[in-house]
Amino acid sequence: MPSLPLEQAKIEDRKKEGIIITLNEQVQARETSTLLECVHLIHSALPELNFDEVDTSISFLGHKFSAPILIDSMTGGTHAATKLNETLARAAAKYELGMGVGSQRAGLKSEALAETYKVVRKAAPEIFAMANIGGAQLADNLSLKDAQKLVEMINADALAVHLNPLQELVQPEGEPRFKGVLNRIKELSSKISVPIIVKEVGAGISKEVALRLIKSGVAAINVSGLGGTSWAGVEQIRAKTSKNMKKAELGEIFWDWGIPTAASLIEVRKAVKVPLIASGGLRNGLDIAKCIVLGANLCGMALPMLKHAAESFESLCEFMEGLQFQLQSAMFLVGAKNAKELSKARHVITGDLLDWNKAGESR
Repeated sequence: MPSLPLEQAKIEDRKKEGIIITLNEQVQARETSTLLECVHLIHSALPELNFDEVDTSISFLGHKFSAPILIDSMTGGTHAATKLNETLARAAAKYELGMGVGSQRAGLKSEALAETYKVVRKAAPEIFAMANIGGAQLADNLSLKDAQKLVEMINADALAVHLNPLQELVQPEGEPRFKGVLNRIKELSSKISVPIIVKEVGAGISKEVALRLIKSGVAAINVSGLGGTSWAGVEQIRAKTSKNMKKAELGEIFWDWGIPTAASLIEVRKAVKVPLIASGGLRNGLDIAKCIVLGANLCGMALPMLKHAAESFESLCEFMEGLQFQLQSAMFLVGAKNAKELSKARHVITGDLLDWNKAGESR
């Protein structure tokens, strides 16, 4: 791939703006939620175990995690991300968790920008690390050789392909070209050296899309539903700043577009058997517990991790310890000694999520 200094600069500026906007602006879903508040775990007054017996560890794609927590794909491609990725990786190593990096296209164009991703493996040689590229880049004929370079860049254990048609549509310089993406995913699944994980970026995966992905051979799916950061919202702010009012208006209209995280997770789990990652608006250990009950194998968080990492390594560690304590507490209170027992815990679904389920089953 040829070196294009001007394009590199534009990509780096966009990546930097993405960090600044998510850290400083209100870009969360406005009038919708994850619908996890509609999931009610049943309290056990007789858990018949001691709190310190509760084991939060899980196995995902052959890797052991101390808890079902993934620092989800966020950043890289700007020098502003180097320290953030290092901090996130150090915390992942300390707590035996995994992490993903942001889209690595910038790393293919510039060795200097590749270092903003490589720092992850340098800081945490043993963690589960996930490489990342966009579906739009696959459609734009990203070569298998370059896809393998993404994996080698961070010695990755998996490669995430992110699907972000809404973000590409609203982004001022977006590339909403997704024709042929499914065939490219199928090609990657059969020819790349690591498992392929397909993820959305905040608008959710439907059961129809999940079934098509399974036929393409993907190893896991990250539903990344509506309810957390709105990337239509992030791009709306960028479009407004650049005076692209057509895109800014589009971002405003589609700010809350998508499938809520809980609804996406339920329908995808009913449709497929592969490991699932739940992400999109998860904010605490109880959210994680609810997602495991709904069928997730692993739960991803991005914005909360980014905010604490931006503050300090100590702040991030305190947050992660709190997450694990909250998850362990939820497990204790439903009488679940381990993640397998938690996945079978009785629960009740009410409200809007119940309506989503009924509507989905009637299709």
